[in-house]
Amino acid sequence: MASDVAVGNHVASDVAIGNHVASDVAIGTSGGMVGMTTRRRQYRIVLGMVVVGTLGLTGCQDGAGKPAATAGPTPSATPSRDFQPGADGVGDAYFPKYGNAGYDVDRYDVKVRYDPKTDQLTGTTTVSASATADLARFNLDLAGLTVRSVTVDGTPATHTRQGNELVVTPGAGLPTGTRFSAVIGYDGKPAPLRNKDLGDGGFLHTSDGAIALGQPESASTWFPVNDHPVDKATYSFEIAVPTGLVAISNGTPGGSTADAGWTTWKWSESTPMASYLSTLVIGKYRVKTGTHKGRPVYTAVAESVRRGAADTAMASTTKVADYLETVFGPYPVEAYGGVVIADDRIRYALETQSRPVYASVFFGPNARNQVVAHEMAHQWFGNSVALKSWQDIWLNEGFATYAEWLWAEHSGGQRAQQAFDLRYQQMEQSVWKLPPGKPGAKNIFSESVYQRGGMTLHALRVTVGDAPFFKILQTWAAEKKDANASTDEFVALAERISGQQLDALFDAWLYGTKRPAQPKRAG
Repeated sequence: MASDVAVGNHVASDVAIGNHVASDVAIGTSGGMVGMTTRRRQYRIVLGMVVVGTLGLTGCQDGAGKPAATAGPTPSATPSRDFQPGADGVGDAYFPKYGNAGYDVDRYDVKVRYDPKTDQLTGTTTVSASATADLARFNLDLAGLTVRSVTVDGTPATHTRQGNELVVTPGAGLPTGTRFSAVIGYDGKPAPLRNKDLGDGGFLHTSDGAIALGQPESASTWFPVNDHPVDKATYSFEIAVPTGLVAISNGTPGGSTADAGWTTWKWSESTPMASYLSTLVIGKYRVKTGTHKGRPVYTAVAESVRRGAADTAMASTTKVADYLETVFGPYPVEAYGGVVIADDRIRYALETQSRPVYASVFFGPNARNQVVAHEMAHQWFGNSVALKSWQDIWLNEGFATYAEWLWAEHSGGQRAQQAFDLRYQQMEQSVWKLPPGKPGAKNIFSESVYQRGGMTLHALRVTVGDAPFFKILQTWAAEKKDANASTDEFVALAERISGQQLDALFDAWLYGTKRPAQPKRAG
């Protein structure tokens, strides 16, 4: 993303299409409309197809193919197994081949060594998982790197590559419910994943190190992974780099050890995390550490960034988080932090779990902390409460955008109602034509998703009143903590708490293709 007009994450451009924009109003695109009743019916149909597709019935016969004898007590028998390959995608409506089916990952233990001089990465990743079907084989997502070895439960396994899919065939089938451990050894020159609509994501070599970052996918460029938010897991990272460089990742810092010119940095993320929220930042950084409310605080700013605004913004992280706790409920992850990078290819911010990554362009002479409020809000909405489907990304971005408005009001700036009114009057027609609840795969980072997403929440607030509205937000964060959620579930919760029927409101604001009427204030 070497341009100011970019598609893909949280863009720091005055005219941008996509993510967390350092401007008040940007550009959207067009799309269609779907009603709430239709969406719920489609959801049930799709869910039913998934369940039916995983079930089978088997009969019980004796060795001669005749019915088993019925005289006397029937001995217990082990059901026959029909081992099948796991699907090479979870079936997401927008990205059907993202992730893989047939298993659920509990934990990743990622150990990598990276040399910036040669741009060579060597890694060993242990994937601890449970089979959710009778698996003859299973897939992992891994882009570009060369696989040298694979074992499953300590036994060598056959492995092949099909594009960015690593296909693993264990020596024996894995019955449903079986816990297993796959260890993959790999190496090569990592590279980003290129998407003509959403921009580049993944591993970027830099002058003094590397950055692994991106949404909706990036992790598969540096370790094998089930790369879809529905399969959240815990993580540990051990990252060896030449001594003198810092290697930063997610979660709790575990210190560093030096040996023979290399330093290994350890990190652990024990709060379940979607894979695209993992990050790796290697280079020369000014690091600040501490604790806050019993949790570690770890911030870093690239040495090439002038001291001042970026350092001040990172120091405000815990202050912003404390305010958001009063709105959303308890802080949901195990550490605080942020990383400011200096790379012209990255002009966005991303809510990498516990430690968001920010482009330095956000922190100019007149910098505000709106972007920090946005990324910290994602720790609740997007990280703790994660998506079931990428179509519902407004649940991430609309909530984080609204957090910006709340923070501005709390800090003595523009009130949330004023932010809503400004956008209601000034947003371009193209934004109103694109429904944020069904933006299409190419437009998941459109301005409609962000701004109309935030406006949807304010329209809900005006309609139901402040007390029910903030109870809805806190209950949503609490009931869906560490889980995955959908728009239909949020609407049902809002109706339950408010006692109102809200289909018309959400249909207009999330699925309509024209500007809705101004919401009427409760009471």
